[in-house]
Amino acid sequence: MNGSRRLSPQEIADHLRERIRTGELKPGDRLPTQAELAEEFGVERGAVRQALRALQEDGLLTNVSKGSPPRIAAPAPSRGEPQPTMVGLAPRLTEAFSAPRVRVDVVCHTAETLMVAIGEPLRLIHEGRIHPESIDVRILVPSRDIELAFPVPVEAHDDDNPVHQRWLAMRNAQGQVLQHNFLALRSTHGIDVHVTFRALPFTPPVKLYLLNQEEALIGYYMLTRREEEWGSRTLDMYDVLGSQSLLFSFTKRAGQRDAAFVQESQKWFDALWETITTDLTLS
Repeated sequence: MNGSRRLSPQEIADHLRERIRTGELKPGDRLPTQAELAEEFGVERGAVRQALRALQEDGLLTNVSKGSPPRIAAPAPSRGEPQPTMVGLAPRLTEAFSAPRVRVDVVCHTAETLMVAIGEPLRLIHEGRIHPESIDVRILVPSRDIELAFPVPVEAHDDDNPVHQRWLAMRNAQGQVLQHNFLALRSTHGIDVHVTFRALPFTPPVKLYLLNQEEALIGYYMLTRREEEWGSRTLDMYDVLGSQSLLFSFTKRAGQRDAAFVQESQKWFDALWETITTDLTLS
């Protein structure tokens, strides 16, 4: 395509970058093989490999040097600007699920936000645009047997705490939906899937998502007073809206301090997971 002059790796990267920018190559799409790109651009494979490494460093490719052509990464939220969970989480999950082996560790109050955000990578899997070989999801949620810090009723009740009952029903229902959607990938796509819940002995003050041991997303719960209908009752409670929590992203490729935060967060999660030896039944 370039006549007698051979393109440099930077020029090859610029051509591919433009295709990504214009949407010719979309998130989840697989690139041609190195041999096909070398033939298209009239260069040696070494030049192609350098171009792909440059695109990977820019965060535009995933799965480079994994034995198969890389894929176009999902656009990531701006590093300097934390975003609401429902805005920032789905693109990060989509990028994580483009890897051959997916590992997602979560600390949350309920699985509601994860249940919604996981819809995009699941859609891409069902469309055949991404195909991880294995998915391992570990989720820590509060135990049903503890006195939660939130949600709590504004005024104490003489009977069983309906605010706690509502939270427990939501925790179980959302977890069951999430578990079903993941495990269905075994039969529909032959993916090795494991989804495990364990019960925390405390109410987590933050939500934490650890993606492939490469990125940590953390959001702080903000307490508010609100009313919700529950059966025939109106519940006045102090609660949090997790979907509106701002997510702060830390990635290993962003620098030494970010990498240290990811590593220490993963160590903390693994240690906490090992102290809770019994898997949670969502009932």
